[in-house]
Amino acid sequence: MTKKEKPNYFDLVYQVVREIPPGRVTNYGTIAHYLGLKSGARMVGYAMNAAHTLPDVPAHRVVNASGLLTGKHHFATPTLMQELLEKEGVKIVKDKVQDFEKCFWDPDKELLI
Repeated sequence: MTKKEKPNYFDLVYQVVREIPPGRVTNYGTIAHYLGLKSGARMVGYAMNAAHTLPDVPAHRVVNASGLLTGKHHFATPTLMQELLEKEGVKIVKDKVQDFEKCFWDPDKELLI
């Protein structure tokens, strides 16, 4: 009998991030909470840092708990994260999402997984 393989937590994070609609953002801790990851926001951050080469994972939609674009240095250029968010209608001022509460996407409320 073979042991059922556990999903890689990076893959679980990516599944959630793929569900974030354009024009909305979420944060590392919210994804960790939704997935029940004991390792928390930091591990979600590691997953997101590795996601920038995956075109189907909208990593630009994941910011820190204050709405800061803390992951911007992991993109091809330091301004690409902001540019992608602004194309989707998210206003950014000084590397921070404006109207964060209005743009915030919470998988606990939005997904039925």
